[in-house]
Amino acid sequence: MTVISAPEDFNTDDLYVDLTGVLGLSLYLKCEGFNFAGSVKLKAALGMVTDAERRGLLRRGSVLVESSSGNLGVALAMIAASRGYRFVCVTDPRCNPATHRLMEALGAEVRVVDTPDAAGGFLATRIALVRSLVAGDDRYVWLNQYANPENQGSHLVTTGPEIEAAFPQLDVVFVGAGTTGTLMGCARYFRSRPRPVRVVAVDAAGSVTFGDRPTPRMIPGLGTSVRPEALDESYIDDVVHVAEPDTLEACHALARRGFLFGGSTGTVVAGAADWLRRHGDATTTAVALAPDLGERYLDTVYRPSWLAEHFGPETAAGMPQPREATITEVTPAGVVTEILPGGPALVAGSR
Repeated sequence: MTVISAPEDFNTDDLYVDLTGVLGLSLYLKCEGFNFAGSVKLKAALGMVTDAERRGLLRRGSVLVESSSGNLGVALAMIAASRGYRFVCVTDPRCNPATHRLMEALGAEVRVVDTPDAAGGFLATRIALVRSLVAGDDRYVWLNQYANPENQGSHLVTTGPEIEAAFPQLDVVFVGAGTTGTLMGCARYFRSRPRPVRVVAVDAAGSVTFGDRPTPRMIPGLGTSVRPEALDESYIDDVVHVAEPDTLEACHALARRGFLFGGSTGTVVAGAADWLRRHGDATTTAVALAPDLGERYLDTVYRPSWLAEHFGPETAAGMPQPREATITEVTPAGVVTEILPGGPALVAGSR
């Protein structure tokens, strides 16, 4: 039995999905979404908040403020509610509606910037608003996930060792690149170990993180319009850029097998599959990191109208469509009847 008194005390960190049956490739997916924050960002949020409290930066009356496209915002909203802080999340229009509502349900104030920055994204605009809030009120504390060493430090002491313990013969690990905290924490850990492990960064096409030409992106989570301060490319062995239609195809391929994951996970899986087809073989032991689950993407990645609006009707048509609704009725005589909308009732049988 597990009994907790604070939501941040629970996290499942040893669950892996064998994707051989989905991809036709040997790849294990480390699932980081089974905690009350719903994503891998719980680790970074907890590390940064605990460190700020230890150093006296966070105290009674402090107001947490952070820029986030979603998952870190939810994790901080949860921890702030648990520990009695106010929290302001600065996000942008790409934040999933469900994520926005979840932060507000946890008591956070959500501010949405809608002015693109010079690279066509919103990160620089978000950070500018955070800086202005901190400058205008000394109660505000910005943890700054983009430069805070505890972002990657939390993964240096948790995620990396967890993967190694589960797969001591690991050859390659695939990690998505957002703020690059998770990526750098894992990369630094495996660089320190005696067994050589290739660290492959998976980034969204149109992200500037690894020098790609900036283009508009619709799926939040991975990719940036401002190069992350924490990134040190000397620790990265390879980089794979994934176009958003490939992210969508990976998400829906997983969902067709009953695994509902988020957009960031779809990107990582698509990138890992691409790399393994080019460089892997039957002996390669590979692990990819799944940052989150899919419920927060139901209004976007898994919604046909959203797909059609942002990626065209051809993309939407290529994804599984909802089945036509039916109504099943049990009559007084015990006959089960399916009533199909627009059609006659069909007698399906009797009990």
